[in-house]
Amino acid sequence: MDEIKTNVIEELENVFDQLNTETQETPQIPDELNLLPLRDAVIFPVLVAPIVVGREPYMRLISDSVRDGSRIIGIVTQRDPTTEQPGVGDIYPTGVVVTIRMMNRNRDTTQLLVQGIQRFQIVEVLTEEPYLRAKVKLIEEAITLSDDEQLQVEALRRELAGTFGKIVELSNGDMPDHFKEIEQVTPVWTMADMIAAHARLSTAEKIQVLETFPLVERMELLHSMLMREAQIMELGANIHSQAAGEMSKAQRDYYLREQLKVIHKELGEGDERGRDVEELRERLDSAQLPAEAQKEADRELERMARMAFGAPEYTVARTYLDLMASLPWAKSTKDNLDIPHVKEILDDDHYGLDKIKDRLLEFLAVRKIKQERGEPVRQPILCFVGPPGVGKTSLGRSIARAMGREFYRLSLGGVRDEAEIRGHRRTYIGAMAGQIITGLKRAGTNNPVFLLDEIDKLGHDHRGDPSSALLEALDPEQNSTFRDNYLDTPFDLSNVLFITTANGLEAIQGPLRDRMEIIELTGYTEQEKVAIARQHLVPKQLGEHGLTVEQVTIKDSALYALVQGHTREAGVRSMERQIAAVCRKVTRLFAEGRTEPLTVDKNTVAEFLGAPRYEFEELDDITSIPGVATGLVWTPVGGDVIFLEAQKMEGSKTLQLTGQLGDVMQESAKAALSYIRANANELGIPANFWNETEIHIHVPAGATPKDGPSAGVTMTTVITSLLTGRRVKPRLAMTGEVTLTGRVLPVGGIKEKVLAAKRSGVTTVILPARNRKDLEEDIPAELRAGMTFHFVDAVRDVLELALEPVDKPRRIRVKPSTEKTVSDPLPLAPPPSGYAWEPRALARVRNAILPIVFDGEPSRWRG
Repeated sequence: MDEIKTNVIEELENVFDQLNTETQETPQIPDELNLLPLRDAVIFPVLVAPIVVGREPYMRLISDSVRDGSRIIGIVTQRDPTTEQPGVGDIYPTGVVVTIRMMNRNRDTTQLLVQGIQRFQIVEVLTEEPYLRAKVKLIEEAITLSDDEQLQVEALRRELAGTFGKIVELSNGDMPDHFKEIEQVTPVWTMADMIAAHARLSTAEKIQVLETFPLVERMELLHSMLMREAQIMELGANIHSQAAGEMSKAQRDYYLREQLKVIHKELGEGDERGRDVEELRERLDSAQLPAEAQKEADRELERMARMAFGAPEYTVARTYLDLMASLPWAKSTKDNLDIPHVKEILDDDHYGLDKIKDRLLEFLAVRKIKQERGEPVRQPILCFVGPPGVGKTSLGRSIARAMGREFYRLSLGGVRDEAEIRGHRRTYIGAMAGQIITGLKRAGTNNPVFLLDEIDKLGHDHRGDPSSALLEALDPEQNSTFRDNYLDTPFDLSNVLFITTANGLEAIQGPLRDRMEIIELTGYTEQEKVAIARQHLVPKQLGEHGLTVEQVTIKDSALYALVQGHTREAGVRSMERQIAAVCRKVTRLFAEGRTEPLTVDKNTVAEFLGAPRYEFEELDDITSIPGVATGLVWTPVGGDVIFLEAQKMEGSKTLQLTGQLGDVMQESAKAALSYIRANANELGIPANFWNETEIHIHVPAGATPKDGPSAGVTMTTVITSLLTGRRVKPRLAMTGEVTLTGRVLPVGGIKEKVLAAKRSGVTTVILPARNRKDLEEDIPAELRAGMTFHFVDAVRDVLELALEPVDKPRRIRVKPSTEKTVSDPLPLAPPPSGYAWEPRALARVRNAILPIVFDGEPSRWRG
């Protein structure tokens, strides 16, 4: 290589003599050339330059070009120096034809000395393998110029020579002195190319000069570049002189510090800012930002570099760029697509929940097949809906562990500001990114499992509607270009697996609910609660209370006692608290000196926790009188039983409803009353009872709001029970919507309601006929054991099943003396004047077997 450098210097010293010789022969240039790409260099015509070739295809190119005897190749420049084997789109279309004047080959590289001949443009690429070969068009210099052009060229020639001479002087010997005589080089385009080749210009600027074919435009472009370079070199010389003037003879090392101080003073920046800018630039480069985000970051970085250190805008810009550099633009984790392994993890973490587990395994199966085919995968937006304590949040964490992804949880309860989701614009003081972008930064990957907890607890006020702000993030068709207000550039959320949780769907906006796949988690059965406690809750609480399985054994009988007597919920949180209470009692025993192991059974539970809080017998006590019935309701915290009470008083056409009943529930009561009035004769009720009766219906737990149509059949039953005096059968509960014509319509939440009935000791349940499929699909056989289910289509079937039976109506004959109307019920007193009792009828009345009513005919009574 030293030999090549020596030859280059010799060639440069002789170039002036060679340029002006008329006897110089130009070799014949073919129309097709082998193209040699250079990584970060530009060759100009006439000039001599050394080249080192180390890539195997191009070493072969040199060999082929020398072997055919022409020694002529085309030199082009790569757009990206890091490209190993560039194609036609990776090189600039303008190059220079060169001839190989010297070649030195060793084991790994080939060293060349080449001389430029003429510009060319690529017309057509003939082949890219093993190297580029193309058909080219030679660019001829314009020899004939007009008078005006000659004057302009001459003026530019002098300016170029003068400016370049100044640059040579300011280079302090870095450039050969004979460059000061550059003005003597002819023709003028050769002088311009020679200046462009040796001036301190970037590769992009040299390519710009090479691709500018009109001579005047080329010289003007080169002159502007030289003027800028000369100004920079003059400024550097002034800085050097100023620093040298301040240097004392005793402190030579002070020179470097003063020089650095002057540089920062001239540029208007401090040491700290320079370090900040360089650090952020390195971090942004390593973050692999998309093109649009990179453009925004570069713009902000340049703006920050011009700011005064310590200015408020400087801190804002630095915080923004720090966030941009910290986001996981290109960092992701690899999914675990081993389906049996994922199923094993899910089964270990959660008991039951088979539907949810199957849905996740189906998603992973689809992802596995699509990845094997190289097709994109659409991430679903799952929404787990169910009462508290059934494992919605912990299931999201388990899904992340099973898939091998990072997990991040964002609680949306009480969030009212839209900016909490989408961020604040940077124009505001204290602006920051939204919780979604912040969560991705904390997760560290662009494909975590992102749990949006309690999405039904979102609020909205004058600051905006957070639910609407989530529409873009939770839409698989749009979230690939999610734009946070603070970030102000798109971020791809399509790789994020969003999971939302809610206790109910009513509070979620329709458009937001439409974007999610709803998966319902219902409450647990007693058997499931005991299994969960045995596998998860008991070991956890033993560990938290300093106990071991060798010290304490909690039997299933104790767990059943806790479930049946001390908890009445859909989930297992209260169950866990009761287990913790038992563990505290046990820990105290061992702390007080007990050494023998302890076995906890149902008797131990009664000793530790006292009498059970819930008793099944209360149903028999409450429903032992007419006018009381048991209904089943769904609530956001699971199913529950309610007791409807009715009383009648003297009055007229009045229906009172208390217990914080909603509009729909009040309408159900009115529909039930209208049905009873329309069918009073069939039900054994006086047709004119409404003219003389005031009815009051109350639903206990009056502090709790209640609403919904599912209490319709219960309303009808309780009013009928009140007016007929027939009690509701013990331990019987019902649910269903009622219509004016007496039809029973289906309702929701069947599993939760049946679970509540089971917990409360109900043995007979009346359900709408169209809910039969819900019972068979959602309620396991072991839960239905010991319970009787009746499915009805009409209210008369409900009344027949729910009310205590009566004897077949009997005719009671009396002898009237005149036509009179008798009201119901007939008192146990002498009949009205003009009537006489038959002995059997009087005996029945005295025994209060049946109420006696007038059947509309003066000569007969019906009971």
